[in-house]
Amino acid sequence: MWETQEEIETDKQLIFNILKQTGINVREEQIRFVNSGNPHKSKYPKNHIAIYTFQYQGEFLKIGKVSEKNKSRFYSHHYHPRRNQSNLSKSILADPTMSIHNLDDDSVGDWIRMNTKRVDLIIDASLGLFALNLIEAILHAMYKPRYEGNKNLRYDLV
Repeated sequence: MWETQEEIETDKQLIFNILKQTGINVREEQIRFVNSGNPHKSKYPKNHIAIYTFQYQGEFLKIGKVSEKNKSRFYSHHYHPRRNQSNLSKSILADPTMSIHNLDDDSVGDWIRMNTKRVDLIIDASLGLFALNLIEAILHAMYKPRYEGNKNLRYDLV
């Protein structure tokens, strides 16, 4: 989990090294890690793509990606269970271990904003789709987010 700037820097360097090993030339200023605070106040600048992460009690709950054309997924989908088929709020409501918070469709979004740590990776769009996909895959492999992927394919849940 990213509790300190040192932990973020360590992961950032790992990501940079993997990108460079695969032939993707990346400069330091092309990827920024941004803590969105509580409540979350995320900003998605023009000409960028992004990875968003939600963390709770030392665990990554969700890691996802957005292109320049999917800003609603970045800003709002994960806070509203009825917005689309797959989102963080819907996963939390379906998780029996989260029932202790007494959440419902109307309260889960505010709970996420106030109780999870959101760190976004703001990525220069010139790095492209393959870099975005690779960065997301690296973070999935490292942190195995609780609400990610097909449960039948997850060896870590067996």
